[in-house]
Order: sequence, then structure tokens, then C-alpha cells
Amino acid sequence: MAQDEKFSLASAVYEKILEAIIEGQYPVNKKLPTEAQLCQRYEVSRPVLRDALARLKEDELVVSRRGSGSFVIRQPDSAVLKFAPISSIADIQRCFEFRTNVEARAAYLAALRRTQEQLDQIRRCYDIIDEANARQDLATDEDYRFHLAITEAANNHYYITVMKSLNESIKEGMNLTRGLSLMASQERLQMVQYEHLAIVEAICDKDGERAEAAMRSHIDNARHRMFEGTQ
Repeated sequence: MAQDEKFSLASAVYEKILEAIIEGQYPVNKKLPTEAQLCQRYEVSRPVLRDALARLKEDELVVSRRGSGSFVIRQPDSAVLKFAPISSIADIQRCFEFRTNVEARAAYLAALRRTQEQLDQIRRCYDIIDEANARQDLATDEDYRFHLAITEAANNHYYITVMKSLNESIKEGMNLTRGLSLMASQERLQMVQYEHLAIVEAICDKDGERAEAAMRSHIDNARHRMFEGTQ
């Protein structure tokens, strides 16, 4: 089986198991069916199933217990499906995964290389998100422009090319996580903005390591907030 085909099949199985978890077919703290049963149910090979289960473990939805099998440890809020179809969830999660390293390094370089004009632009983008939050706007475009401004401040066109090429995928993830935050509480939105502020302050201070860590933490948190729903 070609690697691309295996990846695609694993994504499809990931989404089917995720949907079953969301719908309560596989309850929290209960054991999943055996690998043999899952392979038969979803008509895939063990390697494909194990790839799908590995992703569910990375997303902290499933855990393996030696000698006992795999157990569901978290049920995402069904509100997730209001902002993204189940068919796109795997791609959104993998996009967050990819962005973590790319944007964290871009933030590191931005702290070291940014001009005053670029720093001013990052601050403006931050303030615009603040204003959007006060209006309870979704602000997906504003959030994307904030992240793009930081990438541009890295002064390396390869990072900018990657960010722009992933424009739609990045916004899809932001639309989901920001939508859930709006449904949750003002505190959730403020927490996300505090994460943005930590990045801005590190870049302002020209502290590359702190900027890198702050960006990595922010994107990792966003990835996990995706399955926290509105709670």
C-alpha cells in the first residue's frame, strides 16, 4: 500500500472513531473494541488502524493500557461539529501539529530580527484582536493576520510562503477554536489573548527562546482546546 493511501485511510478511520466517541458510542473510561474488531468494523488493516489510534492518543482522546487495550479518556464536545465537518477534523489537527514547529521557530527569529516597524505591526494586530474580542466577533482573519505579521518579522521568505500556502487550513482551525471560545466564556477568549500577549512581549524584548516557547505553547493549547468544546 502506498504511503499516501495509508495516510488517507488512517485519517478516515480516525474520523470515524472520533465521531463515535463524540456520539457516545465509545464512552469515556470504557475500553475500545479490540484491534481485530475495529479492523473488521472499519474494513482496514492493522497498520492503518494503529496509525489512526496513534493520532487519537496524540490528541489525548485515547490511551493504551498495557495488557488491557485502548481506553477512551475524553469525549469532545459535540459543539466541535458546528464549526467543522468530521471529514476535516484530522486535517485540522495535523495542521496544528505542523504549525507548532514552523511558527515557533518563526517567532524565535522574529524576536531577533524584527524591525521597529514590524513590531508596531504585530502590536496593531494584537490590538485589533482585543477590539474584536470586546465585540464578541469571531475574528478569524484578525487572528491569522497576527500570526502572519510575526512570520513576516522573521524576515525569511520561506516561512512566509508556508504560512500563505496554508492560509485556508490555518483559518479553518482558527475558525473552529475561536468559535468554541466564543461559545464558552469571556475568560476563554481572554486566556487566548494572554497567550498572544506573551508572544508579543517576548518579541518586543528580543528574547528568541521565550518567543519560541510562547508560540509553541499557544499553538499546542489551541490544538487541545479544539476538543475541550465549550466547557
